[in-house]
Amino acid sequence: MSIPNPGSPVQAGSAERMQVAARSAARRMAWMQWIRRTHGWFGLWGAILGLIFGTAGIWLNHRAVMKFPVSQERINAQLALPEPPPASAQEMAAWLQSALQLPGPPKSMRVEASRPVPWVDKGRRVNPDDANREEGAATRPLMQPERWVFSFGGPSSTVQVDYWRGNRSVGVTTTRNGFIATLTNLHKGVGMPVAWILLVDTLAGSLIFLSVSGVALWMLTHRRRRVGLVIFGSSVLLTLGLIAAQF
Repeated sequence: MSIPNPGSPVQAGSAERMQVAARSAARRMAWMQWIRRTHGWFGLWGAILGLIFGTAGIWLNHRAVMKFPVSQERINAQLALPEPPPASAQEMAAWLQSALQLPGPPKSMRVEASRPVPWVDKGRRVNPDDANREEGAATRPLMQPERWVFSFGGPSSTVQVDYWRGNRSVGVTTTRNGFIATLTNLHKGVGMPVAWILLVDTLAGSLIFLSVSGVALWMLTHRRRRVGLVIFGSSVLLTLGLIAAQF
């Protein structure tokens, strides 16, 4: 029986393959450890936000059945404008902040241009000034004035102001929310600043990474990959099927 020569090509090739396999296993282990550590850090970063959004999301999804008491107080009032009234939406926002003693500028401000009133059919109803026009002359549709809408406050309380240009007063609606309503507004971002929206964006990005890294970790640490692919594929098909059923 002949003893293989350690320096033979067969032994050298076998050793090289073992070294390649060892390096591949080391890279695989390093990659898996990095995913696991990063997965944990991302989960820690979004833990409190995930708790808030998860709690509010469960209630919003089942609010027709889970009748939690949503304490909410709403007050409607009219506020007279100064003389002369503010000439622009920006001037109106500054005056409202001072007149209503609000801590900050409006979170949102919307200006709706003047347009035909929605209840007139294709402009067939005319203004009173058009009644004396000659028969067959073109008529103007009845127009509604420009509208300014301002929103102040945050998730716990909001102040919405409506102003139709030309009026001598503005409509003010003040809403004060209880705990559940405040939590819901945090979930939806109602009255929250840009910093909160960007923070929630990081949570959304973390959820995307956690989903992808979770699948990757499962594939790297489980040998029964076919079973995992069946479970994952079934969840994808079920989700897409439920979405498609709504159209």
